[in-house]
Amino acid sequence: MKDAATTASPAAPACPAAPASPAALASLAALASPAAYAEAVATAVRAAAAYYADGATPLGDDEYDALVRAIEAYEREHPGEVLPETPTGKVAGGAAVGDVPHSAPMLSLDNVFSAEELESWAAGLERRLGHPVAAWCVEPKLDGLAVAARYRAGRLTRLLTRGDGLAGEDITHAADTVLGLPARLAEPLDVELRGEVLLTHEQFERANAVRTAHGATPFAHPRSGAAGTLRAKDRAYRLELTFFGYDALGLPGLDHGDLLARLAELGVGTAAGTQAAPRRCATLAEVEQRIGEIAGMRAALPFGIDGVVVKADAAADQERAGSGSRAPRWAVARKLRAQHKVTRLLGVEWNVGRTGIIAPRAVLEPVVIDGVTVTYATLHNPADIERRGLMLGDQVFVYRAGDVIPRVEAPLVDERTGAEQPIAFPEACPRCGDAIDTSEQRWRCVRGRGCQTVASVIYAAGRDQLDIEGLGGTRAVQLVEAGLVTDLADLFTLSREQLLTLERMGDTSADKLLAAIETARTRPLNRVFCALGIRGTGRTMSRRIAAHFGSMAAIRAADAEALAAVDGIGVEKAAVILAELAAVGPLLDRLAAQGVGVGVTEPAAAVTAPPTAADQGGSVGPLAGQSVVVTGSMTGALADLSRNAVNELIERAGGKASSSVSKRTTLLVAGEKAGSKRAKAEELGVSITTPEEFAVLVADFLP
Repeated sequence: MKDAATTASPAAPACPAAPASPAALASLAALASPAAYAEAVATAVRAAAAYYADGATPLGDDEYDALVRAIEAYEREHPGEVLPETPTGKVAGGAAVGDVPHSAPMLSLDNVFSAEELESWAAGLERRLGHPVAAWCVEPKLDGLAVAARYRAGRLTRLLTRGDGLAGEDITHAADTVLGLPARLAEPLDVELRGEVLLTHEQFERANAVRTAHGATPFAHPRSGAAGTLRAKDRAYRLELTFFGYDALGLPGLDHGDLLARLAELGVGTAAGTQAAPRRCATLAEVEQRIGEIAGMRAALPFGIDGVVVKADAAADQERAGSGSRAPRWAVARKLRAQHKVTRLLGVEWNVGRTGIIAPRAVLEPVVIDGVTVTYATLHNPADIERRGLMLGDQVFVYRAGDVIPRVEAPLVDERTGAEQPIAFPEACPRCGDAIDTSEQRWRCVRGRGCQTVASVIYAAGRDQLDIEGLGGTRAVQLVEAGLVTDLADLFTLSREQLLTLERMGDTSADKLLAAIETARTRPLNRVFCALGIRGTGRTMSRRIAAHFGSMAAIRAADAEALAAVDGIGVEKAAVILAELAAVGPLLDRLAAQGVGVGVTEPAAAVTAPPTAADQGGSVGPLAGQSVVVTGSMTGALADLSRNAVNELIERAGGKASSSVSKRTTLLVAGEKAGSKRAKAEELGVSITTPEEFAVLVADFLP
């Protein structure tokens, strides 16, 4: 029987807390004196205690890892000065406790931080074994809480936290809230499962919505949510979690890959059903490749990970390698850069968008997240600020995944000093000083688009809308400040004489701009509609609306029911679009008078409604009935097309362009540097094609 190794709990907390500031920690990293070493140990001990209490901690993975490595380095150089409370060499950094003994030690994992360190660790393992490792198993390092679930005759009898590795807390009361942890196994076995309990991203959002509805503070991040939920008793609400098994006591002799398959047979949740599924690798080169793949799909995973676990797959190798007092010698965690950090909320800016939406933006003390320095983060809307209970001066969790705009998750309420101040909401429009419409969650200037004429004109003239060459930001400001343009329709009334009054506007420039404006009159309906900047629509939705109705007159005549029938709109969004259309009615009348968007109908092949059986003969194009997603850089015949142009091409060929991969996706066009979308398509079994192959398929519809 082998010792269990967690896939989510490193040698030390993944995100522990300490009162020390980042600057103080930077000075601690040197540890040039016994005093600096003692302060570092104290900081790490406080950090681990906070982390294993509820996970809501103001120190990120990278800072904590650097601190513990500095402590380890000092202790190697000064073995006679090692303090008894040091976190090194202890499960959970020596912080977690429990009162129910484990049937076998529940260990942590050692960490490596680079390919070179992983190679060195693997070489050391093979020296210990006396032969090359037969095979490796590579799996995601889940960011949750390690637990042990005891079954007797196939029935769950007790659920424990890992605690200090020797004893854990009894959390059996929470077992029925954990998906993937069955009350009864498929067979009547006596077995103890080891695994990770976490909140998926979806469960995290749902949990915070439920908590705030009951007047509770939102969880700071998924791990703290999982820790708090597992320990909570007598709540007035129920929150769902997820279990991923990775080991078991009572199923001896199975190689790791076979053990995971056996757990699945018993009805236990494992990571095998995700795109980051555990994989056997024959060589270390294959291990590194798989680590890169999992790191690349990290942003698309439905749960958080903070690394990748590499294990000797063979049970014989694991038994021969054995374990130390804190970690198995046959497994290691390859840490990834943190995606969430703690920093300070310095202020809130209120920006007015082109449609008059007033959006708050967090001003942060600069912090590096996943290799990017983050200074600003989204706060969504005033209601979101109130829901999260944010205050100026708060230490806050900031999350960034992939290319997603950073967002503020929640404040660390326990870290407040009393100096924090309430966030002041604007009483008038920050840009024009007019009144604010607060009837919806997203506040809006009562002047709507009139508040941001320059932004509206720049947007309308953009490449994917009317594509008016020569009408950039500087020129738009000139036109508006000169009083020549008050809205989009005014562009089509400009004369040569008016343009020549503008600074740095010569004869040639004026003629070119007028020619570009004249060309814009004949843009397809979908581009004209998109140029309006209707809330609830964008490039893709504008194409669908134009294809569905065929003319601007038909769009304007549509009621809520007709709009809701357009794919992707629905009843709620239809009401918003209908109100927007009414608001821009005078503008549409003026555009029609200038011949803009009048009598323009979409090609029949662009209709996005599902084709009938009679249509399948090809009259709606080669992509009839297909949902197509494009990702990566396009090459070949598609290289010069913008993403919007490629999406238009898809819909001209009878397909439906989508921005995300889902079970409805039938085809992925994967260009160079295709990342998480390709990984998800592979997981879902979606057909994948290259830009060159796709160009051949839709050759008759290429511009």
